[in-house]
Amino acid sequence: MPSPLLPSATALFAFVFAIALLDQWRERRGGFQLIWAIGMLFYGIAAGCEALAAAGGWNEALYRGWYLTGAVWTAGWLGLGTAFLLGRTRFGYSFAVCLFLAGLFTFLVRNKPEYAGAGSLPLLYFIAAGLLALAVAVETYFQNERWPQLAAAAVVGATVLSVALMLTTALPAPGYALDPATGQPIATLFPRRLRLLTPFLNITGAFALVLGAIFSTYVFMPKKRVLAYSLDPNQPGDQFLFNLFIAPVAIAVNFVASLPGAAKALVAGRLHSRVPATLLIAIGAFIPTVTDSLNRFGSTQLFQLGKFLGVVFLFVGFLVSIETFREIRIPFTTIRLRPPRRESAAAELAAASAQAERADRATDRGMTGAGGS
Repeated sequence: MPSPLLPSATALFAFVFAIALLDQWRERRGGFQLIWAIGMLFYGIAAGCEALAAAGGWNEALYRGWYLTGAVWTAGWLGLGTAFLLGRTRFGYSFAVCLFLAGLFTFLVRNKPEYAGAGSLPLLYFIAAGLLALAVAVETYFQNERWPQLAAAAVVGATVLSVALMLTTALPAPGYALDPATGQPIATLFPRRLRLLTPFLNITGAFALVLGAIFSTYVFMPKKRVLAYSLDPNQPGDQFLFNLFIAPVAIAVNFVASLPGAAKALVAGRLHSRVPATLLIAIGAFIPTVTDSLNRFGSTQLFQLGKFLGVVFLFVGFLVSIETFREIRIPFTTIRLRPPRRESAAAELAAASAQAERADRATDRGMTGAGGS
């Protein structure tokens, strides 16, 4: 029987994190803070179900709650928060790719034994994901800031559908299924139509959270541009498509090439706090993604540890960010645990210079595109 200590600690971290995010939303009214708070609440509930089950045994109610909040909802809602945070950027292209890949994976696994008999649902999920991905990409191309609303429609719609499917599902006795070797819960009792929603939300959400964190790191770090690219919409169509295709490679190469400069800036105190913060968030999103994937394929030994490490890295990443937590205090009170913090003048100057450079380059590209049309 698994120990309740690790899932209890995971639930505690997640609930504290959710409360802190909710307190931030109360003060700043940022939509992404409320959405992240909802995602962390689901994270904590799922871990809480595991802790209660480890202490007193599983039952059908815990099993259903664990699956909906942990296996279906958490990653999708955390990724949606990232979409709202980066809604004014070209990150919409990345989110569109995440949506498309989630739909494609759902379609490709339709013939696996655990999804046999799902009928036309994989195709319907794939079509819905493809249409939403196209809509998000088009909105991003025209620089409309409404694409996160389309992402919200996908996540909220899938959430509502999962509730409806769960309410209409009857589970055979004893009402739950566990790995006989580790005692961890597995999803084999749930019908195919419900289980197919997990890759749709998990792939979209987990990829968006990881890629969004890396994207934010890249934006705020001192950059060495080895490969040039442009996603300016004013360039000729064929040139834009070529740049769109090479952008992931260019960003990856430039990111790796910029790491030594970022390390030097960190030592010198000139690195914006959002850089190490978002790197920690990326790690925190990546670890449970890997362990949850292992759990899906029958390897459940690292399931609890992955969830614990994930929430710790996510929480520490947010605490490191001065922009996010300027002061650390007891939520919903004025009791400060740490005095207000500010970015160093050098870090602020470096970030401002990077933003000004991006604005100048965008303006130059826009004038060039306008003059050539």
